[in-house]
Amino acid sequence: MRIATWNVNSITARLPRLLAWLESSGTDVLCIQETKCTAEQFPTEQLRELGYESVVNATGRWNGVALVSRVGLEDIVTGLPGGPDYEGVQEPRAISATCGPVRVWSVYVPNGREVAHDHYAYKLRWLEALKAAVADDAAGERPFAVLGDFNIAPTDQDVWDISLFEGATHVTEPERAALAGLREAGLSDVVPRPLKYDHPFTYWDYRQLCFPKNRGMRIDLVYGNKPFADAVKDGYVDREERKGKGASDHAPVVVDLDV
Repeated sequence: MRIATWNVNSITARLPRLLAWLESSGTDVLCIQETKCTAEQFPTEQLRELGYESVVNATGRWNGVALVSRVGLEDIVTGLPGGPDYEGVQEPRAISATCGPVRVWSVYVPNGREVAHDHYAYKLRWLEALKAAVADDAAGERPFAVLGDFNIAPTDQDVWDISLFEGATHVTEPERAALAGLREAGLSDVVPRPLKYDHPFTYWDYRQLCFPKNRGMRIDLVYGNKPFADAVKDGYVDREERKGKGASDHAPVVVDLDV
């Protein structure tokens, strides 16, 4: 079984590439983030023509998550149970479902913006709610994983030059402690292999030639419980999909399971 996660940075802008990638990659389940569309605008019919069911949690603007599966979608939960509001609403940042033998979440963790910003405090509250929401599945015997754009680099090695991130979000101790909370709940970081260079970065800014210079970050993560991690045969960052015209600033992270 092949599971992947991909922040597409607008599914409308990336739709031709997304459909082509699904056809060529053999992916069974794809977790999508940053759809930047409403639920009505989501390409349900185009995906169905390829043999994929889909569910989406999206209201437009810059958020939105989805699950796309050709092995079934059952027990769907839209949103983060117990999750905090931001500016009076719960943003569309989580969706979960059972896909064949595996239960998965697609999550788009708040960015945080700046350490002193309200959005940073919201990010930490959101992660605490995520830990509580996944605790039972994390401790269960069924393969289970939370996949998505976490907007956190787990270690200093997960950014291209840690000295440039002093005082910035994505690398602070409280954010990394929140990730440690997920590990305490029974999830582990399934680290993919890079297809080029020595570290599996998943995101490169569009500016300042960051991609060709490999000035990246590993912020798209796969956190699985023990049955999930034990079933992993391979994992890699599909860096090729970050190349060329019309690419997202994130690359897909792909995990192969023996389930």
